Amino acid sequence: MSISTEGAVYGCLGIGAFLAATLPRLLSRLPVSVPIVFLAAGVVLYLTPLPLPAFDPVTDRVWVHHLTELCVIVSLMGAGLAINRPFGWRPWASTWRLLGVAMPLTIGATAIAAWGLLGWPVSVALLVAAVLAPTDPVLASEVRVGEPSAAKNDEDEVRFALTSEAGLNDGLAFPFVLAAVALAAAGGNWTGGWLTHWVWSDVLVRIAVGVAVGLAMGLLLGRVLFRSRSRSLRLAEQGEGFVALAATFLAYGVAEALHGYGFLAVFVAACALRRSEHSHGYHQVMHGFVEQIERLLMALLLFGVGAYVASGGLAALTWKGAAVAVLLHLLIRPASGWLAQLRGPGRPDERAATSFFGIRGIGSLFYLAYACGEGDFGPYEREMWAVVVFAVLTSVVAHGAAAAPVTSYLDRRSERSRPDPGSRTGKAPEPG
Repeated sequence: MSISTEGAVYGCLGIGAFLAATLPRLLSRLPVSVPIVFLAAGVVLYLTPLPLPAFDPVTDRVWVHHLTELCVIVSLMGAGLAINRPFGWRPWASTWRLLGVAMPLTIGATAIAAWGLLGWPVSVALLVAAVLAPTDPVLASEVRVGEPSAAKNDEDEVRFALTSEAGLNDGLAFPFVLAAVALAAAGGNWTGGWLTHWVWSDVLVRIAVGVAVGLAMGLLLGRVLFRSRSRSLRLAEQGEGFVALAATFLAYGVAEALHGYGFLAVFVAACALRRSEHSHGYHQVMHGFVEQIERLLMALLLFGVGAYVASGGLAALTWKGAAVAVLLHLLIRPASGWLAQLRGPGRPDERAATSFFGIRGIGSLFYLAYACGEGDFGPYEREMWAVVVFAVLTSVVAHGAAAAPVTSYLDRRSERSRPDPGSRTGKAPEPG
């Protein structure tokens, strides 16, 4: 008796949901991350004779676009809720350095590499560079901050920098993606009127709208959830975790409706909501709920990426395309991240770790699916997907394998360098 496609799909979903719940604890001390397991599972299962449906992001672009979009905004809410450090110029210094220096340098260098090695038009090279610019809050669970806590400064510099960077650059990559789309529509002409429109509308106005909507939504929801006069609206007292989804969809929907950047709005809303009653335990409830949803979506998407690879999705990848991805991870991101953090906060080994862990993932898949729907990149579409998926694969394996040992090493260094509370000099008190 043959196995039906529907039965095979539901069976895989059930196994995937069970693994999503158990793997984080099972793999916590091993140099293997949860994303690596789901990626490998997708490859292995699609090499078996099971009647599983085909996965192709080129032909299935619409649902890939929306599923990755959902995964990213949920992860942005979780990242914002988890950050305990108060917002400010100096406390977030490492974040501003990574956004203002590392991100533009990464985009420029990656675009030059794609243009020089692959011979792509400038618009296509810029698109791939912009797509690969944002670091990923979804796949960075091993190197991002943990659960919300009452302490305001309990995060180490590496985890904080990577979490806050990923939370903000998912939205700030959008202007560069839109620039590539506009440049392609203008036939590669930089002197067209699109450039002025891009600077004013796509950079200044849409960023401002995203930040304003996120701030307004976060403050409003914080007031309602924690301090409303009506007890029925003070949902913080009832522990309803799914309210985090309401905050996510409200911030994203309103910002997009007003032509702002929804990704930016979601993260800002999460941070503003986090500042409302900072030490309240309800933040842990919302964060826990969002994290579960995020883990399920991540598992499904990485399973799909594995299926795409097993089905021949990398057939369009040349050694030059693979070289662009390798250069991004081994040279471009580490070098730009290190330059951005010169004389910045943290020890040299912490700055080196922050520079190395420029994790690429679900956000890159979203941006490429979005851009292919907005612009005409037909002749290069499959090759772009091959390069981007290979970059994600490389990131999942390299960063996933390195995350546990590197963070363990940094934690041990931090423990050794922390002064003993029993001695002003930091030396252990002598036995009496």
